Amino acid sequence: MQKSLHIDPGKCTGCLQCESACSLIKEESVNPSKSRIKVFTFHDEGRFVPYTCTQCDEAWCMQACPVDAIVLNPLNGSKDVLDDICVGCKVCTIACPFGTINYNSSTGKVIKCDLCGGDPECVKACPTQALSYIDANATGLDKMRAWASKTDNAGA
Repeated sequence: MQKSLHIDPGKCTGCLQCESACSLIKEESVNPSKSRIKVFTFHDEGRFVPYTCTQCDEAWCMQACPVDAIVLNPLNGSKDVLDDICVGCKVCTIACPFGTINYNSSTGKVIKCDLCGGDPECVKACPTQALSYIDANATGLDKMRAWASKTDNAGA
């Protein structure tokens, strides 16, 4: 079963545990600037929204890479950067419409979410379950049906 990272911003408190866990696992130090997941803060609204690579089917980053350093991981569907092939040209960062590929100046390579090989650390670190790793077939239609079943049909 293919799984995907699901983000529920309504549950995010902005604690940044996801960023810390990611950077610790991937960079061996707690350095959120090198995390593959980021939490965007909407200060005026008092809201937080985690975001990371959505592992697009079309994967413009993968198509744009001139040296084929981004490859499909057949086990979990992630698009993984092969560090030994990446030349750090940053073309993939331009191609990504969501801005979820970043350049790591200390290594001269790009970094992006690889779903931790199918066991995302950010999900394990999230204390509010704002992040989950779910069946990729859990579509928006399923969510709408679940919501619809909770509504009051008295006015119908």
